[in-house]
Order: sequence, then C-alpha cells, then structure tokens
Amino acid sequence: MYPVCLQLKDKLCVVIGGGGVAERKVREILIQQGKVRLVSPALSPKLQRMASGDKVVWLRKEYEPEDLNGAFLVYAATSSRAVQKRIQRDANAANQLINIADDPEGSSFHVPASIHRGDLTLAISTNGKSPAMSAMVRKQLEHTIGEEYGVLLNLVAAIRSQILAGDEGQQQKRILFQKILHQDIIGWIKNDQWELVEEHINNVLGTTVEVDWKDIRENRL
Repeated sequence: MYPVCLQLKDKLCVVIGGGGVAERKVREILIQQGKVRLVSPALSPKLQRMASGDKVVWLRKEYEPEDLNGAFLVYAATSSRAVQKRIQRDANAANQLINIADDPEGSSFHVPASIHRGDLTLAISTNGKSPAMSAMVRKQLEHTIGEEYGVLLNLVAAIRSQILAGDEGQQQKRILFQKILHQDIIGWIKNDQWELVEEHINNVLGTTVEVDWKDIRENRL
C-alpha cells in the first residue's frame, strides 16, 4: 500500500451503513472537515445525532448506485456481504476510492490508526492484516508523543518564514532547522521552560525571534 494523506475539507465522502463501523467513519470524516452522504434505512443513536448537523446528509433508504455520484471517497460499512460487493463494483466502475469494512483485499485504501497532535499526524497501518495491532502500537505511541510535539510544530512553523527569508544558502538553512530541533527542546516545552526555549531559538538564529509566544504556548496556531 502507498501511504498518503488526503485533504478531506469540504470533500464529499459517501458512507453506506448505519452501525458502529459507519459511526467511526463519519466521525473521522467530520474531524477532517469533510462532508458526508450517509446511506442507510436506519441509524444508530450516535449517527442520528451526527446526521443532525449541516455536514451530514442522511439518505434514509437502501443503497443504490447513484448514491455514489460525486463521491471523493466511498466507505462500505453494511452488514450484507452482497451489498458490500455491489458497492465495490459500482465504486470501481466509477474509479472511486473505496474502503470496505472487513475486506482489506477488496479495498482500494485503508484507514490507518492515527495520532493527532495539532497538525502533526502519525499513522500506523498493517495493510489491513491486523487492526488490533495498529491500535496497540497507537496506544504505545500516545504515551510517547504528547501534545508538546504539536506545540513544537507550531513553533517551527512560526519561525520558518523568517529563516527562509534570510540570506543563508539552502544547506545553511537546513542546518538551522536541525539545530532548532535540539534533543532537549521537547522536554523544555513539556515542562513549561519557555525561557530556555526562547533563549535556544535566539541563540541558533543569532537574533531575537519574532513570534507570539502566548499563542505558541497555548497551541493556538
């Protein structure tokens, strides 16, 4: 499988199914600001609440091929193997990417277990062989990769434009970024030792960095 991150903002994703698997798919799409067309005669209580928002359109009926019209991604999450096969056939005929619950071989993409720390995303995939193992690895990484990594990403992003606008050559700029990512900086951020972070950044750049430290500390960028 080829790993890739997709921008789902305002993209239409069609989810066929009304149970727990569909719940997870819809929740993930909405987190990424995608739009959902939900196809199912009935929905779980959680899905009914999700369908009350303006990002979800619920088609209260059985699946039909035209339900896939305009879809960026397709998720087949029904309890019927025959319906799953029909959705797969229709999506493939329209060259649409499809994820089929409990059928990794028939899917054209998998949804990895993921960790989000602000704009930092870590994805764990077993190519569909063991979702349970993906979840296990994710839980282990969640204890290692804390929110301070998202804060550090915001800090680096805030000063990146200043570095790129400098007169240094590309190799020198790469070295500056490497020096900024000192092995101790994560610990400083985690322990709110911002005076050490600021001193370190200023020493690396040889000047006083111009960032909104309050917004950086509160991870609001």
